[in-house]
Amino acid sequence: VANPHDGGHLADVAEARATDVDRAVAAARSAFPAWSATAAAERGRLLLRLADAVEAHAEELAVLESSDTGHPIRDSTRLDVPRTAATFRYFGGMADKVEGSVVPVEAGFLNYVLRPPVGVVGQIVPWNFPLMFCSWKMGPALAAGNTVVLKPAELTPLSSLRMAELMAEVGFPPGVVNVVPGYGHTAGAHLAAHPGVQKVSFTGSTEVGRRIVQASAGNLKRLQLELGGKGANVVFADADLEAAVNGSAFAIFHNQGQACIAGARLLLEEPIAAEFQERFLALATSIRLGDPLDPATEMGPLTSPEHRDRVLSYVKVARDEGGEVLCGGRAPEDPALARGCYVEPTVVRADDPSCRVNREEVFGPFVTIGTFSGERQALELANAVDYGLGGGLWTRDLARAHRVAG
Repeated sequence: VANPHDGGHLADVAEARATDVDRAVAAARSAFPAWSATAAAERGRLLLRLADAVEAHAEELAVLESSDTGHPIRDSTRLDVPRTAATFRYFGGMADKVEGSVVPVEAGFLNYVLRPPVGVVGQIVPWNFPLMFCSWKMGPALAAGNTVVLKPAELTPLSSLRMAELMAEVGFPPGVVNVVPGYGHTAGAHLAAHPGVQKVSFTGSTEVGRRIVQASAGNLKRLQLELGGKGANVVFADADLEAAVNGSAFAIFHNQGQACIAGARLLLEEPIAAEFQERFLALATSIRLGDPLDPATEMGPLTSPEHRDRVLSYVKVARDEGGEVLCGGRAPEDPALARGCYVEPTVVRADDPSCRVNREEVFGPFVTIGTFSGERQALELANAVDYGLGGGLWTRDLARAHRVAG
């Protein structure tokens, strides 16, 4: 595991392969009968204890997450760790509130619906928010009485492994939680197709999501897929411009743009487009890049050299398609950052909605700017991509807000 700030060596992690996944699934299957029969309130208490443990180890987890992923420590401390604890605490409270229902039928019969756990849940997560993904994936599955096998991304497995240690320390029984760090084409593929797994929850690329759909056919696994995004961030002329500029910058530059719900396309209503663009560029060029462990850093490195190169390749794509790079589009010149995976905040003027940089997920600090005239055109542009994962809009008109959101 490499440090994205300077390429330094962080740790060696054992690579799980098919036989290791088999052992993990067997352990989860063996633990399932007792865990699913455990009182829901007791499952909830364990999740609440885990939330307390996350908070007790907050500084350690924040440093581990920032070192492994490149998240600025200010974000890991302020967002990642507290949200992880909050998610475990939320599902700890929900564990004993999963209810069935009674279906009204003719006299003499009692017809009721229960919601039992499905069994072993395979969980395959990406590298952008590994600590929070532990809670997002495991919290609901464990609260409902399932056992889990989680495969963290090979680039960022450290916080997931530390979470597994904390889960053992607070009392989760052996086999209930299993973490198998490894590569997607080996460990991930085997987990997705494994006949001993009843459900797969996957977050990642659309391409891999399609393969997981195919792999699930063997035993008709249930699937939960959260795939790519190319979110439109629509700013109407009546918006609070200061709030819209700040919010739009956070939407694309938080975690270096490595978020599936990032606001990757800025659509500006023509009367305010010039002023918004001027303010937005001033903010983008003021963002402080640096060592993620420095509290003053506002944007850290991307998570790997390969991904940095992929993001930078879209700068050439933008220029080849007639786009104008308004700022960024390169690695920073600071010698202190030369060995890291850094990319400057990049803003591209791209008016053609059919160009690649407006249609493909770049997954970096890379945002396109286009303009629109009126609500109808805003909707046409916002919906002109294959992705539909998320979006945002800025207006003071509440009727418009609900209409456009719908």
